[in-house]
Amino acid sequence: MKKILILSSGDVGTHFIQRVIDTYTSENIYYVVELKAKEYERVNPSRFKFFEFDPTSIYKLSNILKMEFIQVLIAMDNKADVENTIKNIKMIKKHLRVVVMDEWGLSYEDGSVVFINAKDILASKLIDFLPNVPVIAQNVGLGEGEVMEVSVPFGSSFVYKHLGVIQQKNWKIAAIYRNRELLLPTRRRMIQPNDILLLVGEPQVLKTVYRVIKRELGQFPEPFGTSLYLYVDMTKNDPDSIRLMLMQAKFIQEKLAKELFIRIVNPNDIELLEEIKSQSDLSTFVDVLYEGDRYGVVAEDKKRFHVGFVLVSNEIFFDTEMRKILYGMQVPVLKLSQKPFEQIKEAALIVSESRESEKISNAIFDFSEQFDLKIELYNFIKEHQEIKEQVIEHYYNLSAIFSKNIKVFKEEENPIRVLKSHKNFLHFVPFSKKLTKRVFYSYFSTDSDLMYHHLEDFHQMFIPVDNL
Repeated sequence: MKKILILSSGDVGTHFIQRVIDTYTSENIYYVVELKAKEYERVNPSRFKFFEFDPTSIYKLSNILKMEFIQVLIAMDNKADVENTIKNIKMIKKHLRVVVMDEWGLSYEDGSVVFINAKDILASKLIDFLPNVPVIAQNVGLGEGEVMEVSVPFGSSFVYKHLGVIQQKNWKIAAIYRNRELLLPTRRRMIQPNDILLLVGEPQVLKTVYRVIKRELGQFPEPFGTSLYLYVDMTKNDPDSIRLMLMQAKFIQEKLAKELFIRIVNPNDIELLEEIKSQSDLSTFVDVLYEGDRYGVVAEDKKRFHVGFVLVSNEIFFDTEMRKILYGMQVPVLKLSQKPFEQIKEAALIVSESRESEKISNAIFDFSEQFDLKIELYNFIKEHQEIKEQVIEHYYNLSAIFSKNIKVFKEEENPIRVLKSHKNFLHFVPFSKKLTKRVFYSYFSTDSDLMYHHLEDFHQMFIPVDNL
């Protein structure tokens, strides 16, 4: 029999003890210490021993701790009492594992003390009741989202499909709930509207599957933010280039149907400035920085406008200091070129020898869907292939889930040279911290991501990876 000590005070502690009583197990025996004794229903005297004394009393606590407990659980409603009780336990038995209900954000240097944040648990439970938010199992497996519950709306692409025709790679439909009944999955089982699917798989894959079931492709730039942000430095670009950037930004805004904020710094052309201001309407806003920190204003604007997608010129992005600022924003950055953006038909990704290309896959599929771009992957076959093949397989899996075809090109020649011969395309690049270094250092590297500047004549989108 495993002995467990419960120290309780307050309503939550009382409720917890009753839940333990109602939980059947013949393997544990519980010693319950309360400041004031309570009456409980359905108590099994062979499994529960009750004591009435102040848990903060080191003398009385030391007497009961003469027994060998495998664990102590503390569910008390007074912060000072909890802190003193932990201190006393550790004075008596330093290595005894202690699990604490924490309402105050406590901490302890000893890893044998585990704090269960009550506020986080309540908040996560409330979130489960929000519409269009996946329900993730909190206390099952790793608790990181590998078990998810999803309701199937009527217009979903999954409706009236047999499970046998749904490609399930790195994820599975483990169960179907229909009219409060459990249905076990078979290849011939058909999904119907309002079914609840229990999914098991890799957390990142499940997030993608959830979006497909809910038909949420087309939300870019979410989850990074909700608005577009065009940064214009009048000292960096000539008037014609600025007008082209503005036209491209308006085209992108129309496609994404988001608000556009235009930040002007270093205004030196009154006529052009008035021309830009004339673009203001209900969804387009212009703000001019006449004096101040042209770098610092970007970070301020991100919070102010909830920026999710930044548009800049070549000259701005190749400013090392500004590139560091843009990296710090942790949102996608589109570096505009002189080529017509509205004529782009292909989106290209050079698969590198890291998994960063895999991390940006959702954003690539989402953006490409909204702009009707064909996705092309370029694999330099003279490099190590193991990780690259896994990344390519991941893209094939997503293409099956999203019903969007991709092309994979195996190149014996460096793909950058191949792409330079194209007329127009959008180049996707993982935006990691290594890209904040000066371009000069890339000449000593074979990393294709670092060599993005060789394709500076084309439109390039840099998608952050360090927080994905």
